[in-house]
Amino acid sequence: MTDRKKTGKRRTRNKTEQFINRWKTDYESKTFVTAALSLTVTAVFAIYNGFLGIRHASLWHGTICVYYIVLTLLRGLIIIAAKRLSRRERKEEARNRICLAASCLLLLLNACLVVPLYLMVRQKTPVSLTLIPAIAMAAYTTFRIVMTSMHLKRRKASQDCLVRLLRTINFIDALVAVLTLQNTLIMVNGGDGIQKMLPLTAATSGAVWLAILILSVSAIVNGIRQLN
Repeated sequence: MTDRKKTGKRRTRNKTEQFINRWKTDYESKTFVTAALSLTVTAVFAIYNGFLGIRHASLWHGTICVYYIVLTLLRGLIIIAAKRLSRRERKEEARNRICLAASCLLLLLNACLVVPLYLMVRQKTPVSLTLIPAIAMAAYTTFRIVMTSMHLKRRKASQDCLVRLLRTINFIDALVAVLTLQNTLIMVNGGDGIQKMLPLTAATSGAVWLAILILSVSAIVNGIRQLN
């Protein structure tokens, strides 16, 4: 029994070491693992906001729920398609077609952001956070935008268009988180001066939405080039 336990521990240790080494060296596998984790978190956000949207008849929660649903489906489509590529005979052509189709769905993601961004600009989003949780949220969002920016640059080194697309989606999600953070901080600290922040929120929301649109169109153009 003792020998079996030792053997089991060695196997577990070896598997752990293999996973860690693969995590460090295999950028593609690391991207798909983190995408699967992000998909799970996003699905939870979708369910949570959907519940609040129905319970409180909240336009904000309802529309942001739709955004999270599309984001979840988009990540899920890419992950599932990547797994099924091994069964295809013409893998590269199939991969490029999937990339183009998923890139086109980014435009739908852009459309889903129109109403939430309008509500953020008009300061019509419900905020229940106090200052300390808002500061913690700011720290986490800063970490996210830094990491996704780094990976956005690194994605060009990968030959897999699905990996590059997942990194682009992660950066888009981080940009939306920045806008949500901005809105939260304004609502928590704004007081009577909330209306004075309208030009700032309108400018930043417009700039971020334009950046997301450019990233989406760029992904579509790259998908068409690879397919041709």
